[in-house]
Amino acid sequence: MSQLAFDLAYRAASGREDFLIAPSNADALAWIDRWPDWPSGRMAIQGPPDCGKSHLIAVWREVSAARLLQPQDLSVEAVPALVADATGLALDDADAVAGLPEREAALFHLINLAAESGLSLLFAAREAPNRWPLALPDLRSRLAATGCVAIERPDDDLMAGLLVKLFLDRQTPLDPEAVTYLVARMERSFSAAHRVVVALDRVALAERRRVTVPVARRVLQEQGML
Repeated sequence: MSQLAFDLAYRAASGREDFLIAPSNADALAWIDRWPDWPSGRMAIQGPPDCGKSHLIAVWREVSAARLLQPQDLSVEAVPALVADATGLALDDADAVAGLPEREAALFHLINLAAESGLSLLFAAREAPNRWPLALPDLRSRLAATGCVAIERPDDDLMAGLLVKLFLDRQTPLDPEAVTYLVARMERSFSAAHRVVVALDRVALAERRRVTVPVARRVLQEQGML
């Protein structure tokens, strides 16, 4: 008899020792290590969803004790309190401010106040700052002086390592051959890796079994990847 599979919260390993280094992300990690020597005291990490941008923010916060912000935290009135007593500021999903006048104004104010206070700023976004569809010219000007590094598409080694890490994060029992099978056949993207692992974890829990090649084949078929 299968058991019910629930969407339970889990904590992904997000320390520096857990970050998988590959040619596609080595430059981004190098810029984190180069802190505080960033252009204008600011750096942006650009890349597709689930590529490790938030993980790099966590790595930087380990050494900087920076305050983590989300776009919804931003308002002009809130900025002074956000900067006060901060040792640095990290804004995840930063390009989500684009097209929202209040948040654009708040980010402009945040950049100025952080510069006056000598605080470093780290942005994570899907697009480089010069591609954000901003309405505020002054904000575009400030962001033009921000350094930017991209995380590229993963190679086979990174995909394999990412799958193993995601399974370990969820404590999903796994046959190594299943990883080789998945890497050779699945969509080459970080988001696809997360989707497949979530689906396989549900099957493994519901059926009380390891992730094997036959299970992986079935889930890829269900995901439309075969």
